[in-house]
Amino acid sequence: MSWHNQSESLEVLPNFLEENLLDDRTTGLQLDAFNPQLFRKNVEVVVSKLEEYLADSSIRGIELINPYKLLQQAKEIMNAPNKTWGSGEQEKLEAIIDLYLKTGIAIHSPGYMGRQFSGVIPLAGIIDLVNSTINQPSSFYEAAQLPNVVEEIMAHELNQFIGWEPGTFAMVTTSGGSLGTLTALLAARNDKFPQLWSQGFSALEGQGRPAIAVGDAHYSISRAAGILGIGEEQIVRLPLNEKKQICLEKVRPTLEAAAQKGLNVFAMVASTGTTTMAAFDPIEQLADIAQEKNIWLHVDGCHGASLLVCDQLRHKLKGIEKVDSFVWDAHKTMFVPGVCTLLFYKNKEKSYGAFHQDASYVFEKQPDVYTQFDRAQQNFECTKRPLIMNLWVTWSIYGRKLFADKLEYLCQLTKEAYGILEQEKDFETVHDPEMNILCFRYCPSNFDEKAWPEFQVMIRNRLKEEGTFFISKVNVNGKACLRVVFMNHKIEMDHFQLLLREIRKIGQEIIQNV
Repeated sequence: MSWHNQSESLEVLPNFLEENLLDDRTTGLQLDAFNPQLFRKNVEVVVSKLEEYLADSSIRGIELINPYKLLQQAKEIMNAPNKTWGSGEQEKLEAIIDLYLKTGIAIHSPGYMGRQFSGVIPLAGIIDLVNSTINQPSSFYEAAQLPNVVEEIMAHELNQFIGWEPGTFAMVTTSGGSLGTLTALLAARNDKFPQLWSQGFSALEGQGRPAIAVGDAHYSISRAAGILGIGEEQIVRLPLNEKKQICLEKVRPTLEAAAQKGLNVFAMVASTGTTTMAAFDPIEQLADIAQEKNIWLHVDGCHGASLLVCDQLRHKLKGIEKVDSFVWDAHKTMFVPGVCTLLFYKNKEKSYGAFHQDASYVFEKQPDVYTQFDRAQQNFECTKRPLIMNLWVTWSIYGRKLFADKLEYLCQLTKEAYGILEQEKDFETVHDPEMNILCFRYCPSNFDEKAWPEFQVMIRNRLKEEGTFFISKVNVNGKACLRVVFMNHKIEMDHFQLLLREIRKIGQEIIQNV
């Protein structure tokens, strides 16, 4: 076809669309679903519901519904016949939002003390709506220009609390701490065994079995070992002290014993804020040992790295500038929607070592000013949400102080709760909290600990079923404990005192009925 004929075709295209496509509105709802006015109406419905949700300060946890009953309710809404366009659909949307809010954990309530995800900064939720609507996959600059530039800005903004030389380090956003740690360990493995990516484990004959040394590690480390082909049996468990931190005195002997067994430890994983009780490993000293032994030191800072923005608490991450990589979950203690994980590398060049790829449809052979902002070669995702936008916008508008003030309040609240428990004869604390996680046990005088090893779990489950408070549980030294995670600035000490009264009431009811 000549250019002249192509032009004629383009001229008739609008008429063709008008006659053949737009008429579909009379026969179906497909095109109406994209109507901007309908979008506004739907947003107004949702915003109204969320405004009521955020304004509700009642003490509540979660309303547990039989999953089969909930399944039936959801089906009934989905299968309800549509009425006149614009009215029936709105009623159905309202019903869906009501059910969603009713069945969710009330993360903005003072009764929520259970998990490490928090009520988000409302503005961050609004930006997440923008992210979803304009839908810009952010692994490539040309697909998401502002998110890629913003990622660079936030890397340097947060580095002021780390201390690396500008231009020498890298930060990559990724979908969750588990994927971030897997990516870092893959970079560490390929750095130590560069031939493994192309040749597989057969290339490592005579070099010992690749191994990872860990402390009180998140379960994702075991998953990473399996995915990487390391195997759980090649995970070296570093002994812990009474504070559940990696015991420094036993690190070298443990690594040497592993070497004698034929294990080649290429990476060590420490934690700043363990999942169990938010313990902080001695990063600075571990970094010195790792450098001495030529081991990559990765830090799981998913929960605790946010303390870097707090003047009063930053010291808990002393030595973070010495580590090779660490992960930081902004969707935990930076209070933005999940997920938004920041993966930091001390050496920018090594941030490209996790993956080796060649795909002409996305990767450019000749980089230019635009592709230098691409992140796809550093992260697993190709289609990646613009994760950084929620954090950057809230940081830009509110500044560091919002995050620091809330974190410092939550940590102080946890200390006060610990002090109260220490004064209560029927409660037992199992650690001095380092952050905003507190583990304890209810041990009344009329309770025989040996008789009911699951007594604490029974209390937690009953508490959850009653729907006033939502807390979690964890095993410490082989014993079940109650666990609270203070993530909500609406929580005051009166709420914690009320929780203790509820625990006592439920505990005594269990004792009397068994």
